[in-house]
Amino acid sequence: MTPGSGPEAVSYDSGSFRDPDSRVWRDGSRVLRGLNEAASADFAALSATSFYRGACTAGDLVKSEPVEATSPDGSEWALVLEHEPVEVITYAHEWSFSMLQDAANLTLKLVRAAIDEDMTSKDATPYNVQFVGAKPTFIDLSSFERYRAGEPWWGYRQFCQMFLYPLMFTAYKDLPHQPWMRGAVDGITPEQARRVLQGRRHASKGLIPHVWLHAKADRRFSGGSAGTVDDLKKAGYNKKIYVGLVDRLRKLVDNLSWNRSDSAWADYSQRSHYPSSDLQSKADFVGEVVVQRHRSHVWDIGANDGMFSRIAAENAELVLAMDADALVVDRLYRTLREDGTEGVIPLVVNFADPTPGIGWRGVERPALTERSRPELVLALAVIHHLALTHNVPTAAILDFLYELSAEVVLEVPTESDWMVKELKSHKRAGTHDAYTLAVIETQINERFDVRRRSELKGGTRVLFDLVPKT
Repeated sequence: MTPGSGPEAVSYDSGSFRDPDSRVWRDGSRVLRGLNEAASADFAALSATSFYRGACTAGDLVKSEPVEATSPDGSEWALVLEHEPVEVITYAHEWSFSMLQDAANLTLKLVRAAIDEDMTSKDATPYNVQFVGAKPTFIDLSSFERYRAGEPWWGYRQFCQMFLYPLMFTAYKDLPHQPWMRGAVDGITPEQARRVLQGRRHASKGLIPHVWLHAKADRRFSGGSAGTVDDLKKAGYNKKIYVGLVDRLRKLVDNLSWNRSDSAWADYSQRSHYPSSDLQSKADFVGEVVVQRHRSHVWDIGANDGMFSRIAAENAELVLAMDADALVVDRLYRTLREDGTEGVIPLVVNFADPTPGIGWRGVERPALTERSRPELVLALAVIHHLALTHNVPTAAILDFLYELSAEVVLEVPTESDWMVKELKSHKRAGTHDAYTLAVIETQINERFDVRRRSELKGGTRVLFDLVPKT
């Protein structure tokens, strides 16, 4: 469960244990953060700055206020803050390129504003940023501390590993960042970045200072040296150098772009295979389910251009618009950002291989199903892709949908549908003979009560409104 999704036991957040000065816990729908004496003093300095007040007003920083509260284990904290809850926590390995870029730009923007008022950040990770619709918001106030003359930006290396290198992989090599970020909770190391980005073609685009020199330092110091800070001070490291580093990073990140123009489903939004009457009937069917009652969370699996996510958002707190195609998600995000849409978060999620728990003990960053429990699931024209492309049995797909305990709008392309025939043509003959409407309907009826069934006029697709059997 997540903040805003309903009552739950008081417990520390599984991802907040790494900061010795602060812990986050949840009390029902409330999100609370305990600060020790040092962190409390840093927050007092932060809250006195004009950049903090302006960032909170703009929605760049999470709104927070001091409260009286008891921690889960009774620990005494010098100060407890209550944060405005984020509806669903999402991670960089679920974000598109533009989402990660916007989160990076927000982080650098705040760090740059902070240093002007003698504040700095001790880390720089995407886990500090969450999306409220299509707007990134910085949520870790304990990341900010008072600037100490002569010290480096402690978040620089982490920024490179978790923001800059993933963005460079996509911008320079057309490599998706999501598998790399999902594969290591601390991101991409300088040496890994050096090996992937080797070659002088991009030397003028930040590789020498932010990749090669980092990798060289790692090889020299094996990740760090007790004398590094003293060495920097002796060399005259100062605020001007700090500011210059942040400004150069801001320019570099802002100039990165993903120039890929096509993908398997990038032009699917044209929906040329749907007669206009069928597409309208499908939209009407979804709309009639949506208006029945207000939902907290809605999942749109295989959302593509977000047409049906937008319909669902008309009567929901939040819609997760999920698609396996990163380019499709990136386009959707940019459209939502331009529109100022708040009720839809697009995510790169492949339900044949959904987001697992990662990090310490596999729970530091929980699986998607631990962070959001939908009340309505849109599974429109996705079952045949899972079954025929990824070889997931239709019974297993329906089991997964059933176990979500949510109402489901399911679209089933029949064995006579052109896309089903196309997908089958790439498989050995007879492999998917069991993919038939009759078989799938039998499996549906074993798990769900069918509230409504509607065959589109094209004759090859059937819509179902389903409720799990009790």
